[in-house]
Amino acid sequence: MSAPTPTPAPVHDTARDAADHYHRHGWCQAPFVLGEESVTALRSRVTALGRQHRPEVVHEKDGGTTRAIHGCHTWDELCAALVRLPELVGLAEAILGRAVYVYQFKVNFKQPREGAAWPWHQDYAFWSEEDGMPAPDAVNIAVALDDAHPGNGPLTLLPGTHRLGLLDLPERAARSGHWRDHVSADLAYTVTPERAGRLAAERGTRVLVGPAGSVHAFHPSIVHSSTDNLSDDRRALLLITYNAVDNAPPAPTRPAFLVARDTAAVRPLPDPRLTPRPLG
Repeated sequence: MSAPTPTPAPVHDTARDAADHYHRHGWCQAPFVLGEESVTALRSRVTALGRQHRPEVVHEKDGGTTRAIHGCHTWDELCAALVRLPELVGLAEAILGRAVYVYQFKVNFKQPREGAAWPWHQDYAFWSEEDGMPAPDAVNIAVALDDAHPGNGPLTLLPGTHRLGLLDLPERAARSGHWRDHVSADLAYTVTPERAGRLAAERGTRVLVGPAGSVHAFHPSIVHSSTDNLSDDRRALLLITYNAVDNAPPAPTRPAFLVARDTAAVRPLPDPRLTPRPLG
């Protein structure tokens, strides 16, 4: 049986329209995409960064395949320029309604035939329980650096689940104390497959497929997952989490490349290497 054709995402004319959709459904598509040259530059840069040997670079269970890079906006100038892009900052501010800073920056890789799944989970479970973030007043903005299609492990969201609060939290005594359990395939905080299955049957799913350069935003509490990459195509997804300045955790303990300590509001700044264009 062939996979169902994903329903096209609604096209929003403005960041405000996108924000309205986000608050209703827990996700939205941005009213812009990154141009081909911008994507090529970012793809080349993060591929090179993923070959470095440093704590911010996380590998699959084989120890050699790059799974993710964290916090590279603090040590790479192109990634630093991206988080200041006026269109991205403007979308985050439209969604949150106030000044924002970069809470987290990461690139998740699904290498061809090797990229492992991410189980069903909610990002805010980690940020609340591990970091002490007061409220889910943050937003994930996802930039596709490769084409995402049903075969290479795209992100799947359960619309509306951002309104349900945190689900299936483990007892405090059973919780992990090591940050690597928050970035591996064996996540410390997950939503059970049984619950996710019921929610999917009730609410449907949204699969974030589309060409490289596509930009989406999703809520910290929305239930989401992704499958193994069973194709010959890599799937790299760059994720910037903007948090409201007045929602910063008071005393985070995880590494700074997972939880930024600099909570100063981002000052938007265009960069000639990064050229968004209107969607459509």
